Amino acid sequence: MTSRTTPRKALVKTAKAAKTAKVAAAGRRPGVRELAAQATRDSILRAAIKVFAKHGYDGGSVEKISKAAKSYDRMIYYYFGSKEGLFIAVLEETYRRFNEAESALELNTEQPIESLKAVIHFMVGYYSKHPEFVTLLNSENLHRGKHIAKSLRAHEYSSAAIGVVDELLRSGAERGVFRPDVSARNLYLMIAALGYFYQSNRYTLSAFLSEDLEAPAALTHWEDFVIDTTMRAVAPVTNASVLAA
Repeated sequence: MTSRTTPRKALVKTAKAAKTAKVAAAGRRPGVRELAAQATRDSILRAAIKVFAKHGYDGGSVEKISKAAKSYDRMIYYYFGSKEGLFIAVLEETYRRFNEAESALELNTEQPIESLKAVIHFMVGYYSKHPEFVTLLNSENLHRGKHIAKSLRAHEYSSAAIGVVDELLRSGAERGVFRPDVSARNLYLMIAALGYFYQSNRYTLSAFLSEDLEAPAALTHWEDFVIDTTMRAVAPVTNASVLAA
């Protein structure tokens, strides 16, 4: 007896076959050419981060980037389409790195004070350890964010830290160590602003204040001040002196 396959069954069979092939492709090891292509793309991206961070978007030419990557101009166009496409990829990568480091924080909502201090330590320290992050964002803000607005992946890198800070604030309020009326969004912006401004203006401020703001002692002093300021902002008046200690 010859079996017949109805159009509907044929579609289901084709869909299952396609799904199976997709899973198999995802599970297989990449070949030599794929690995080489990925290595070339990664090399260009790393070089672009350095060049754009040093020269900005306008000064970061394709020629400078291909030379830094020890590659060719045509490879940049092949993998990224254009200089703008490469810059967008650079912004996405820098945000991805920040979020990856941020998500690695081990925070305990049952210890809201110490956990909030850990968030501050991370943010202030990240800006200091990754000055390219600050300079790239400065460059993009000079262009009014027109490049990142074209990113199809930007929403994937929106920080989840505000939600974490909100949990810490609620936990602290329940324990009576934090005020119950503090906005997690505003607090996060305050911490980010204090860390970002210090790093982005470190050269002019060093000249203005006649001191090296990049010196380890100066960085530690500023981080301690940011922690103290933040703790005072979230603490009930009766506990302000205890939390700032």
